[in-house]
Amino acid sequence: MSAADVVIVGAGHGGAQCAIALQQNGFTGTVAMIGRESEPPYERPPLSKEYFAREKTFDRLYIRPPQFWGEKGIDLRLGVEVTAVDPAAKQLTLSNGESLTYGTLVWATGGDPRRLPVPGGTLAGVHAVRTREDCDQLMGEIDGGVKSIAVIGGGYIGLEAAAVLTKLGCHVTLLEALPRVLARVAGPELSAFYEKEHRDHGVDLRTGVTVESLEGEGRVTGVKLGDGSVVPADAVIVGIGIIPAVGPLIAAGAAGGNGIDIDERCRTSLPDIYAIGDCAAFACDYADGTVMRVESVQNANDQATCVAKAICGDEKPYHAFPWFWSNQYDLRLQTAGLSVGYDQTVLRGSPEERSFSVIYLKNGKVIALDCVNMVKDYVQGRKLVEAGVSPDVAQLADASVPLKELIPA
Repeated sequence: MSAADVVIVGAGHGGAQCAIALQQNGFTGTVAMIGRESEPPYERPPLSKEYFAREKTFDRLYIRPPQFWGEKGIDLRLGVEVTAVDPAAKQLTLSNGESLTYGTLVWATGGDPRRLPVPGGTLAGVHAVRTREDCDQLMGEIDGGVKSIAVIGGGYIGLEAAAVLTKLGCHVTLLEALPRVLARVAGPELSAFYEKEHRDHGVDLRTGVTVESLEGEGRVTGVKLGDGSVVPADAVIVGIGIIPAVGPLIAAGAAGGNGIDIDERCRTSLPDIYAIGDCAAFACDYADGTVMRVESVQNANDQATCVAKAICGDEKPYHAFPWFWSNQYDLRLQTAGLSVGYDQTVLRGSPEERSFSVIYLKNGKVIALDCVNMVKDYVQGRKLVEAGVSPDVAQLADASVPLKELIPA
């Protein structure tokens, strides 16, 4: 058996940032970090963007150079995962049969891609885009001649993958079950814009369609839809969200359902155990206290820093501003805030000129912005959200009026 003062389970953005922040805040105890993959911590968003498009080599995705962790005295254990947690004994059981005791545990496991629950869902040629291995397998198939690809799911992962695949010369069919893409995270104005962009770039984008099964003998050859038609496909990408990787912690008695429940200081219901990132559900200040998981690098990093400071004696509530981004074609989308529960939208700028913002309001207050190729709106608009401003809607819609002028002095 071995031990560490702090054990971080998960070597993604949250886990890596927690280890880094412990060092930065003067922690002198021992730290171990457990990663399921064989790679040292690396950035995830570029996988479906620059890495997939061959614009960045993998060595440029490392959060820190591989030798950093050893140089800082961090016991990085790769290719292994936690199978059981004993909170009374403060002991972890690992998949390699070893045990590891902890003083404080930080659960930063993220999630696993949600699989398509239909016949044929496990055929060869069916991919997720969550890890380096996922991307390398698909890139290898494309290099080997795969050209016809179906993307199931019209969220950001699906849309980003479709954009890159189109750029690589593939024939792409994108299938979304809801009436519009991005329906869960954005308003109809943004959905309509991206649907047109993808179609203009040659994507066969279909909304309101259901998948009945994936066809093929051993390897996928097509997607059978609810109406009985079949979309031919040499490969399929499934981008329909994630399932939080929290099984061992739930089995140990931690409160949670869709993720691990945490309080305002990122503490779970179990003693000396924190949870951060995609797997953690919390009452979000920027969504009127709605309990939710926020799947973003920003959230993972900021919660990690919050926990590291708490472990070092500087315990404060988590209150970080949420922001997101997406790159598709030559479009840079930047999102400030959370549009949960919005009751009004204001369009600012021109979708036709591919430069505009959608501003979300609730009870007259600005709660979020989606900014497409509008960096100034993004920078200035987040201050509107933070200030809880209720500006004049006509001024808000006037792109000639800088958003900073709508913030009260």
